Amino acid sequence: MCTRAVYLGLDDMVITGRNMDWAEDLQTNLWLFPRAMPRDGAIDAQSITWRSRFGSVVAAGYDVGTADGMNERGLVANVLYLTESDYGRPDGSKPTISVGAWAQYVLDNHATVADAVAALRSEPFVVVAPALPNGRAASVHLAISDASGDSAIFEYIGGVLKIHHDRAYQVMTNSPVFEEQLALNTYWRRIGGMTMLPGTERAADRFVRASFLIDAVTKTGEAREAVATSLAVMRALSVPPGIKVENQPSLSTTVWRTVADQKNRVYYYEHVLSPGALWVKLDELDFKAGSGVRTLRLAHRYDIIGDATARFTRARPFQFSALAA
Repeated sequence: MCTRAVYLGLDDMVITGRNMDWAEDLQTNLWLFPRAMPRDGAIDAQSITWRSRFGSVVAAGYDVGTADGMNERGLVANVLYLTESDYGRPDGSKPTISVGAWAQYVLDNHATVADAVAALRSEPFVVVAPALPNGRAASVHLAISDASGDSAIFEYIGGVLKIHHDRAYQVMTNSPVFEEQLALNTYWRRIGGMTMLPGTERAADRFVRASFLIDAVTKTGEAREAVATSLAVMRALSVPPGIKVENQPSLSTTVWRTVADQKNRVYYYEHVLSPGALWVKLDELDFKAGSGVRTLRLAHRYDIIGDATARFTRARPFQFSALAA
């Protein structure tokens, strides 16, 4: 479920594409969050608190968590499913944070991947993963990329935070864990190269195909062509409706995709039931402190395409997923 690939073009062109694969529609809306917005981890009295340094535009899942987004400095965060995730249990020694707020915390506080890695390496909080509205476990890992093309992957395995930080880490999918994905990709490069690629919708196969495609496509510094190329790659990695693996309920069809132009700070969103993509120009949005939260309601609305920058309306912020009482 889900594929993420970073396009590294010419003239500092960096674009992060992402497919959201899920068993049902996540009723996704876009949200605009301003600077200096008070936040908390939404779990308990010990939840971490912060005030956003940067404004952002994000795609929410079920309006209980930030699944994807970009901040005004061009930092992108993508949350993807990972069955092996184990965040450990809070023991009272550190503040808590809902897994739904994890990506938002990074977008709110950091401008670059290096900054985020340095800050999160000290593990300032314990991630807590309440069940999603559909009953599934919120079992995810986090990928981030910035306007320089740098990338990092964050996974909690056996309660231990694993950070993979390198510009070369352009691709992320789902299980197995990232280290094993890299090993599988190396294997396929050795035996197949350009002549043979694995073709199923399994995460490991998508990782190999994504790595090949994002490296093989034409590199350009022209924004329109680069965005179109990234969209083409993500569409090629999509899972069509009805395609599934027996006894693998975590493998699902593509519901929507995003493409974030980090050089020009334009965020594209395309639902599979829509006739085309919409986009939001972050440089034309007001992120000033006190400017207010705004939303672009997209759940069950598939006719909104084109420039949607001016279509956000005032709204109360959604609440991050919390533990049931």
